[in-house]
Amino acid sequence: MRADLHIHTTASDGTWTPAELIREAQRVGLGALAVTDHDSVANVAEAYRLAKEAGLKFIPASEVCSTKNGISFHVLGFGIDITNKNLLELLHHNEALLEQKDVDSIVMLERDGWDVSVQEFASYTYDRRRGGWRSLAYLQDKGLCADVNDFFKRIFTAEHDLAFPEFPSIGEVIAAIHEAGGVALCAHAASGFHGPGLEKVLTMLKEEPFDGFECYHSGHSEEAAQALVRYCKEHGLLISGGSDCHGTFVPGRNLGEPEVHVEELYLSGLL
Repeated sequence: MRADLHIHTTASDGTWTPAELIREAQRVGLGALAVTDHDSVANVAEAYRLAKEAGLKFIPASEVCSTKNGISFHVLGFGIDITNKNLLELLHHNEALLEQKDVDSIVMLERDGWDVSVQEFASYTYDRRRGGWRSLAYLQDKGLCADVNDFFKRIFTAEHDLAFPEFPSIGEVIAAIHEAGGVALCAHAASGFHGPGLEKVLTMLKEEPFDGFECYHSGHSEEAAQALVRYCKEHGLLISGGSDCHGTFVPGRNLGEPEVHVEELYLSGLL
C-alpha cells in the first residue's frame, strides 16, 4: 500500500480542498495519507470523512512550527486529538505569529521603498486556493513577486530584515503533541530547509524528545533517506514519509512522490 503522510491543503498554504485532495489521492493510487497543514487542523475532520468514504487509511495530523538556536524546525504530529485545547492554543499562537509576519513583511518593504502600502494590505484578501499566504499573494498581485521561490530568494531575506518568527521551542511543541495523544516526528531533516545539513541537524536535535523522523521526503536524496532510516532503527525511533505536496503551489512536490509503501514506515500502530 502506497502512503503519503505529508500533505498541505487550503487550511495552510496548499491549493487543494479536502475533496480535491482525496480525488487526487485516488487518482495516483494512494492507500494511506495524512493532512499536515502548517499550524492548523481546520481541514482534518473533512479530509478524514472523505478518506473514510473512499476506503483510504487516514491519520489526523498537523505540521507545527518550532524554533531552536534561531532555526525553524517543523514537527509533524501524527495521531493527534484535533480537539485538544492546549494543542489548539499552540496552533492558534503560531498562526497569529505568521499572520503578524505577513504584516511585518509589508511594513519592511514599504520602508525600503517598494510599491506597497500597509494601509492597502490591511484590507487585502485573496483566494486560499491559490496556495501560499497573504503577503505573497499581495506581492504577486502587485507584480512585485513571481512565485514562492522568488519570494524566499529575493524578498524574505536578511537584507530586508525579514526572517521567520520565534516560534515555541521544540520541547513545547512535542509536549503539546504528546498531550493530544500523538507522536512527534521531525520533518524533512535532510532537506535544504534547515541549512546546516543532516549530520549537524541530527547533532542539534540529539537531546530533543522526538519520537522519530520523516525519513522519506521530496527534498531528501536517496542517500539521506537511507541514512535517516538507519538512524531511526538504531535508536528505536518512528519512521514516516511524504511528498510535502502543496497541491499545485510548490513546483516539484507531487502527491505520492517519493513513492513510499506502508511496509517501509514505522508509526507504532497508526497505519
